[in-house]
Amino acid sequence: MARYYDIASPAYVLEEDLLRRNLALIASVTDRTSVEIILAFKAYALWRTFPIITEYVPHSTASSVWEARLAFEEMGAPAHTFSPAYTREEFPEILRYSSHVTFNSLSQYRLLAPMVKNVGVSLGLRINPEYSAVETALYNPCAPGSRFGVSASELGDTLPEDIEGLHFHTLCESTSYELEKTLAIIEDRFAAVLKQARWLNMGGGHLMTRKDYDVEHLVRLLKDFSGRHPHLHLIMEPGSAFGWQTGFLKSTVVDIVEHQGIATAIVDVSFTCHMPDCLEMPYKPVIRGAHQEPVQGLPTYRIGGCSCLSGDFIGDWSFDKPLQVGDELIFEDMLHYTTVKTTMFNGVRHPDIVLLRTDGKKEMLRSFDYEDYKNRMN
Repeated sequence: MARYYDIASPAYVLEEDLLRRNLALIASVTDRTSVEIILAFKAYALWRTFPIITEYVPHSTASSVWEARLAFEEMGAPAHTFSPAYTREEFPEILRYSSHVTFNSLSQYRLLAPMVKNVGVSLGLRINPEYSAVETALYNPCAPGSRFGVSASELGDTLPEDIEGLHFHTLCESTSYELEKTLAIIEDRFAAVLKQARWLNMGGGHLMTRKDYDVEHLVRLLKDFSGRHPHLHLIMEPGSAFGWQTGFLKSTVVDIVEHQGIATAIVDVSFTCHMPDCLEMPYKPVIRGAHQEPVQGLPTYRIGGCSCLSGDFIGDWSFDKPLQVGDELIFEDMLHYTTVKTTMFNGVRHPDIVLLRTDGKKEMLRSFDYEDYKNRMN
């Protein structure tokens, strides 16, 4: 508590030493396998920390014009870009900020590939192996009727002209064993085009910085795959792995209400505004010092957000002593995805973003005010 007690609530707090711990592990996988690992902005885009990131990882992946521009301007390198659909109007700008561009469909390739002649961008095609271990429907890119990627039957045995790479993204906070199953299916269903490709992007979802992730198995898997396909340059673009367990969201109890036997502690943050994945996934975040599940005999509270959405709450937690107005609640692991998906719904005050340096100094990365809200509305 002593390191951040004077940080005003609400605030996302990123801890530099924890970020560097993740980056060191990610860089070690690259060193041991020669697989290029790049940062996915969809999960982590705190650009003022890019000088730290680029000490370990020089490149990134983008899913839009603005993300590609952010890569070019703030990471100092063009992006590996994929989007479900590019417009003819935006595509020249995509090319300006990208080193690699992946098409989602053969129709997009046919429409836009002629614009790429002599611009030095490597073209790829997203494939759909029609297999994914992701159980949450919202995050399953291989569900029946999925809009993502080209199936083996649709692609055939020959890569289209000028397509140099293949891209798949079928994982979500997954293990190396799920990657292994996916690679085996791709080697079977896309055998002919794998031989013709120059690079293979294995997408994201590789949660290699999670405590129970088998990094040694990942290293063996990547080395073995490279050995079977030495002509392929391999790329991975995890997002969560970079920001996993690197910081928290600090909040304060504003009020405590009780109705029909349910005590609710209302805090100065919102699940729908500031922790949207908790409602979308859904999952119940860890609160520091609390019991994750209700314990009979202990003070138990539903934690409610400060927006007007009726469902702005997630479950109940028990505490060793009763909560009081003014108590701080720390929501753990709130830097990946959360910081890029927040909204200003209801005009709820947006948390500050603070970097806690390794030496204990605190750096305000971003503070939001009324003008930020107002300017988004008009």
